[in-house]
Formats: sequence, structure tokens, C-alpha cells
Amino acid sequence: MKESAKPVFDLASRTADMLVSMFGKRCEVAVHDFSSLKNSLVYIAGDLTGRQIGSPITDLVLNELAKKKDKVDDIPNYRTQTKNGAILKSSTIFLRDGENHVVGALCINYDISLFMQFGGEIEDFISIHSGETKEENFYSSVQDVIHGMVEQVLNGFKKSPSIMQLEEKVECVRQLEEKGAFLIKGATDYVANVLGVSKFTVYNYLQKIRTESEFQKQ
Repeated sequence: MKESAKPVFDLASRTADMLVSMFGKRCEVAVHDFSSLKNSLVYIAGDLTGRQIGSPITDLVLNELAKKKDKVDDIPNYRTQTKNGAILKSSTIFLRDGENHVVGALCINYDISLFMQFGGEIEDFISIHSGETKEENFYSSVQDVIHGMVEQVLNGFKKSPSIMQLEEKVECVRQLEEKGAFLIKGATDYVANVLGVSKFTVYNYLQKIRTESEFQKQ
């Protein structure tokens, strides 16, 4: 954590405590420091997702960070689900330093499982922003983050990596790049192992993909 960003995280941590104190045990607020994505969780108030300090960033946040820095937007009022089946109403607010650089996130989760049983009288309260359901998975280790993202992408090909064509492997890497997977240290080695190629081959795929992307923007 940069010294200049400490006041930002101090305020975020105090806000997390205040929100949980106000909304009670069905609320969880997590503070992430993006200086180390593999153990970005630096503060958590409440306990809905079972995470501890040092847990990695979520895939949903990585997807947003993969965008150009000036395109990163807060993610309000979306639906997520814990491993034990609890339905959460969630929002992610990106934290910025004095130079407007994104340095972390304040993530609010509220368990609405019980409220959903009440039906119509609280329908407005549990409505999901713009009718869109976003996927977000909560992991306990950075390895789980990478494994989960790779599995999601590979499921779309419906075949074993061992019989995938070159074009399919490049497309797999392209999708992982778009999701922000390669922002995590060690992702390249893992993807190379899964696809049955060398890490230098994955680097070549990435170079090709990034060059094409820059060319299309011109």
C-alpha cells in the first residue's frame, strides 16, 4: 500500500465498520488494496462469504480492472451467491487516490435470502440494478481465482484442451485477457500448463492479441 493511499483505506475501513454496525449481521463489507491482487483483501467487516484477510480479488472486479483505467466504473446493486447458497445484493465502489488512480475497492454484500421469502412487500428493496445478473465468485486463494476463470472459459469450448486447435487456444487466451486473468501473477504459467503449451507460447499469444487490439483502436 502506498503511503499516499493510506487515508483512502483508513476511511474505507471505518466506513465498512459503520455499515455493518448499521445494517447488522446480514451485511458484509470488504476492502481491497489493488497493490497486490493475489491477497488484496486488507479489511473485512461482517462474515457472509467466509473470506479472511489476505484472500484474493474476485473475478468480477478483475473483469472491470481489465478495462482502460478511465473506463473503470463502480458496479452498483447486482446479485451474487455464496457457496452455501445465500443470495446477496452487492455493490462495488472503486477507491481512487488524490491523482484519481484506482487503488482499491469497497465491496458491500447484503444477505437478502430471508427477505426474498417475504415476497411482494419488499420487491422494490431486492430489485437488481437494470435487470442484469452479474457473476462473481468469492475465493480463498489466488490459485482458486485463476482456476475458476480458466474453467469458465474452457467450458465454452466443450472439448479437452489437448484436442483444441491453435485458433481455439488463442481465443481462450483472448477471453482470459479480456476477463483480466493475466493481471494475477502466475496466471501465465497455469494457463500454459492447462493448454499444453509453453509459457513463452502464451506470451506470444498475448502479444498478438494486444497488438491486434491496439491496431483496432486506431
